[in-house]
Amino acid sequence: MKNFMNNMMNNVKKIFMNKEDGIDGILVTIGLCVIALVLCVVMKDALITLIQDVTSAMSVKAQQILSSTAVMAIGYR
Repeated sequence: MKNFMNNMMNNVKKIFMNKEDGIDGILVTIGLCVIALVLCVVMKDALITLIQDVTSAMSVKAQQILSSTAVMAIGYR
C-alpha cells in the first residue's frame, strides 16, 4: 500500500510540475491578461453596478438573518 501511495504521489508531481518548452504558455497567459483588462475597461460601469447590487443584497440578507436570530433568541428565554 505504501508503494502504491508513493507511486501515485510521484505521478501527481510529474503531472503538475511538468514544464513544456516554448513560449506558448507565456503567450496564452499574456493574451488572457489582455482580454481581462479590456473587459474591465469596457465593462467598468456594469461591473460597478453588479458589485453594488451584490453587496446591497448581501447586506439585506444579513440583516434579515440577524433579526430572525434575535427574535428566535428572545423567544427561547
